[in-house]
Amino acid sequence: MPPPAPAAGRLMQIGEAADRVGLSIRTIRHYDEAGLIVPSARSEGGFRLYTDADVDRLAVVKRMKPLGFTLDEMRDLLGVLDALPDAHGDDRAALLDRLGMFHTVAAARVAALRDRLATAEGFADTLRERLDRYPARG
Repeated sequence: MPPPAPAAGRLMQIGEAADRVGLSIRTIRHYDEAGLIVPSARSEGGFRLYTDADVDRLAVVKRMKPLGFTLDEMRDLLGVLDALPDAHGDDRAALLDRLGMFHTVAAARVAALRDRLATAEGFADTLRERLDRYPARG
């Protein structure tokens, strides 16, 4: 029995998908091996083939990574995003609650990163002030 047909749209090899989303091929392969982002198809030669929807999923993962989300958390969020369009009633409410939790965590982590960035910028400014105070002598 052949594998299921991929979602409508053009298929791209891993290199093109990597270029489009700004991830390395190695990272995409890692996500595939972890079951996080599975290519929609494979070529007759066994090459991974990705759709635009797969690239969109990779972009979600890429945005989660700097915020310190684990692979399991990424997988969980992708599952929520996959299930939400077709969910109804209590299932939909539970998915929206879960999505809200991810938003709350992401917002808190962004705030923490902003605080760290402000500290780092302050340090860089202090060094600049020191350089300006003690000009190089020729």
